[in-house]
Amino acid sequence: MTHDLLAAVGAVQDPELRRSLSDLGMIRAARIDPDGTASIDLALTIAGCPASDRIERDVRAAAAGVAGVTTVEVRVTTMAAEERRALIERVRGARTNRFAPGTLTRVIAVGSGKGGVGKSTVTANLAVALRRRGLAVGVMDLDVHGFSIPGLLGLGGARPNRVEGLVMPPEGFGIPAISIGMFTEGDEPVSWRGPMLHRTIEQFLSDVWFGDLDVLLVDLPPGTGDVAISFGQLVPNAELLLVTTPQAAASDVAVRAGLLARRLGQRIVGVVENMSGLQQMDGTIVEVFGSGGGEAVAARLSRDGEPVPVLARIPLSVGLRAGGDAGAPIVATSPTDTAAIALRELADAVVAAAPSRVRRPLL
Repeated sequence: MTHDLLAAVGAVQDPELRRSLSDLGMIRAARIDPDGTASIDLALTIAGCPASDRIERDVRAAAAGVAGVTTVEVRVTTMAAEERRALIERVRGARTNRFAPGTLTRVIAVGSGKGGVGKSTVTANLAVALRRRGLAVGVMDLDVHGFSIPGLLGLGGARPNRVEGLVMPPEGFGIPAISIGMFTEGDEPVSWRGPMLHRTIEQFLSDVWFGDLDVLLVDLPPGTGDVAISFGQLVPNAELLLVTTPQAAASDVAVRAGLLARRLGQRIVGVVENMSGLQQMDGTIVEVFGSGGGEAVAARLSRDGEPVPVLARIPLSVGLRAGGDAGAPIVATSPTDTAAIALRELADAVVAAAPSRVRRPLL
């Protein structure tokens, strides 16, 4: 029975490190006494671990489900510094940039030529739509000077937890997300220049622990500045999803962002035309921002053997805007909204556009 107890409590997942307690060495001992009492020694990573209550509760529930157990006693202790360092080395592995070439995680940067086109809103809702398809998804907000991902995913005020040098991002809608906005106070501006921005990207890529992801969405700042260049150099295997609105003022500059990504070796997965029209009560569409911008960007970036498709046209939606303000992505809260439908179709198109893994090493 003790073997069954060890298997049950060892299979419990640490919600931040996203590994089993057995893998992490957090179950120091577990036994079942003749009177049916299950005694478990649980070692948390740090004192005051914010996930401690959840971990202990899950361990108790797992133990109580083992045949023959009538009572559960859990003794909670804290790892010593050397134990934590060993744990972090096991989790992190030898690689510093876990998303560099060779990763099995699909990295998709969401970019635009100019601000105000809804790039971050698309990123947050696409993340939720992919998560609801059963994929493990993370979001990295690199729009350092204009971060909005925490608010869009309902994580306003959330702070990452740290274990040694590893940063565990908070979760919103089942999606771990990291943003410089989680390290600032109130309306404090982030007034950094090139070298500091580059170092921040390096730290996010190496120190933030998302667990094993199918897809990492990266919200880039608009344009072709330092962040886009540094990210392209550090993650040349990333794909780019370009967001534009229909009018030429947005689509013309979106092309430049696509050309920069291509020069950095990144694949352009497709174009999203946001704010593509406003549906009226009678079913007619008012093209508030004109039409054709998405098609124009796709045509100008397409080349022989490498077409760039328009993956989605997302209509103007009061619900989409309201959901963003409330930290409640519309794909989760109002699935019948026309914008939510378009965003789910975008998720389908993104999945279908996955690059082939034929002849790629599984390392």
